[in-house]
Amino acid sequence: MDCCRRGALGDFPLAQFWYTASRRQTYDSVGRKAFLYDRLGGVYSIATVVDDFIDRVMTDARLNANPLVDEAHHRVPPAGFKYLVTEMVCWATGGPQKYTGRSMADSHAHLKITSEEWEAFLDDFQQTLDKFAVPAEEQAELKAIVGSTRSDIVVGSGLADGANA
Repeated sequence: MDCCRRGALGDFPLAQFWYTASRRQTYDSVGRKAFLYDRLGGVYSIATVVDDFIDRVMTDARLNANPLVDEAHHRVPPAGFKYLVTEMVCWATGGPQKYTGRSMADSHAHLKITSEEWEAFLDDFQQTLDKFAVPAEEQAELKAIVGSTRSDIVVGSGLADGANA
């Protein structure tokens, strides 16, 4: 899949993220669409957005109402969790990073996450995307990536539940 390979534009410094996001280069020098990783501004920009998102998720009362999720949120240091999520997002969007964490199924099965909790998670995600003014096209691609993990995360998730993203 095209979104999972490295693009040709390289990393952009964090200070240039906002300029880059509003005037992103959609195509490379030979007319190929730039990878999502590059359009998002590379690892520093992705890490900044992940930092806000994980802070939001870790303190969301809707998610922490599930005692298994609450315990997991307090068992791991946020910095380590943010590192793994940044690594995963970079990898999934075509960056050079390799995801070294456990599979979504292995890391979430014991949490018994419900569809309602999934929707709260997606709401947190949307709030973060909005805060950083991530453009609509990139939001749609990110939501598709996140949505592709639903069946590995939500208990009883299957075709009957739909695949909201």
